[in-house]
Amino acid sequence: MADLLKLLLRVAEKAANVARVCRKEAPLFQLLVQEKTGVDKNKKFVQDFKTLADVVIQEMIRHDVGAQFPEMIDHIQGEESNKFENGLGESVIVTVCGTEKETAALLATVLDGDQTAATLLARAIHQDAKLTLTDTGTDDLHIPLSPSDLGIWIDPIDATSQYIEGREEAAEEGRLCPSGLQCALVLIGVYLRATGEPVMGVINQPFNHKDPTGWKGKHFWGVSCGSVKACSVLRPKDRPAETTAAGGPGLSVVMSSSEKQAVKEALAPLCGPDRLMYASGAGYKILCVILGLADVYVLSEGSTFKWDSCGPHALLRALGGGMVDLKECLHSSGSSHCQGGHQDQGELTYHQPHIESTGADHWANQGGLVAYLNCQILHRVIGELKGKF
Repeated sequence: MADLLKLLLRVAEKAANVARVCRKEAPLFQLLVQEKTGVDKNKKFVQDFKTLADVVIQEMIRHDVGAQFPEMIDHIQGEESNKFENGLGESVIVTVCGTEKETAALLATVLDGDQTAATLLARAIHQDAKLTLTDTGTDDLHIPLSPSDLGIWIDPIDATSQYIEGREEAAEEGRLCPSGLQCALVLIGVYLRATGEPVMGVINQPFNHKDPTGWKGKHFWGVSCGSVKACSVLRPKDRPAETTAAGGPGLSVVMSSSEKQAVKEALAPLCGPDRLMYASGAGYKILCVILGLADVYVLSEGSTFKWDSCGPHALLRALGGGMVDLKECLHSSGSSHCQGGHQDQGELTYHQPHIESTGADHWANQGGLVAYLNCQILHRVIGELKGKF
């Protein structure tokens, strides 16, 4: 299954390239940012071009993975529906066709005959990814998995609002980016269909840094399957978890700026100055924990979904951490323990929908979540939050 990992790295890079092309090519960029008004506002394709960009990336990944691993095709899921209605009221199912010309023709029907935009988008979809796998260990990985046992979750562009807005924030070494293009990620997660355990993840950051030729990306991967633990990044060094009152540096917690005030107030005493941090994008906040830019990511709302968390969760597990359902941990009556670095209860799984919910909430992480690398820090955070909201 090392071949699956290599394929996911390639298709994630293709996805990142589509995301960059949509911002670089003027005809696509205008569709991406334009909101029509007046009599034209009912032309849904323009208002939803950001969704179309997501969908073509999702369908491209589904197409490429299904071509190499046909037994997985019915178990590749993503955030977006691939059904569109064009300006004539015609319903169009967006797929990746066998040739670039066929894909362009299909996209032109969605884009109300905009052949220029359709051709540019189809070219990016069918272009081979130029990705050099400099990470050590991918060739030597022996992963005891069968494609027929696996499912895939795709988030084609996480933090879409940051991608559309397109702010170019200056990134400080060793510090997270609160907002901007850097927060937009391509996320692909692989899980065991029988148990829901995340076993492989790929994160591609299309807008990692910029040089004179344009934006350059960066990719990250992780595998956690039984005794096989491998990741493209090193586990950050553990730091003491003292509170500021005890004279220690305090924990660093990343969350959404819209997080409940009660949660912010409960965690503030654990954090030193400037260590209660805010950033955009669920995937990016989890990546901050993976890279050691934050100790934990806390979210009290059920506003993330399986496609947001599956891929990054696999990287956390590969590094000895994990991701838990916050509500379940808060309501647990007994004390929890670490097993091999992981929490022994409340870990998120990816195979079962919430039957009582409808639409996207079928697959929501309804109890909120905490992403962590260090179990002791996780327990400290849970302890501070119990009974506070």
